[in-house]
Amino acid sequence: MRFQAPQLGALGVTFTAFRAMEFVSLVAIIGITANFINEIVTSQRDVPDVLVGTLAVASIATLYVSISYILYYDGLLPLLVAGGIDLALLVAVIVVAVTIGKPLSMLKCELLPQPSPPTQTFTMSISARDYASATAKYNNYLALITTDQPHCYEIKAVWGLGIALCVLFAFSAVICAGLWRRIKSGAAAPSKDIEG
Repeated sequence: MRFQAPQLGALGVTFTAFRAMEFVSLVAIIGITANFINEIVTSQRDVPDVLVGTLAVASIATLYVSISYILYYDGLLPLLVAGGIDLALLVAVIVVAVTIGKPLSMLKCELLPQPSPPTQTFTMSISARDYASATAKYNNYLALITTDQPHCYEIKAVWGLGIALCVLFAFSAVICAGLWRRIKSGAAAPSKDIEG
């Protein structure tokens, strides 16, 4: 049995490339964000809501990207629905990128201190776990990203990947509409019979 992707020309190849780039970006975001959450939870501190939201959106998007590509590969993907879901994920990723990036836009990581050897200094400036107000949780997030250079660069990487995902989901929604139109016009066109 030989596996072969649908033959839909440049749009099909572009769709495959965009799904691959989305998948890689989402997995990187999940890994970096999960690492932050692990370090915070291990030190028994309160996890900032922005990180939990980022992890949730990235996990759902990864599941969708994987399933949608499998359905596309088998020719079972409803392309208009997929384009609509891509637009919905675009909105979700925009919210994540804006929420993460709000304090990062003016932050210069090179001015922060180098990391110190003990791991516990990572969360020393973050308050203990309690039912804090939204302002206190936001201040915890600020303390997290300004701890040292590596953590600053990592959260900026998540922000950058989020911005890249905005572009990728916007284009993949347009590509889904183009693929739908191509398949629709291909199915409606009468077959040409050349007789001699």
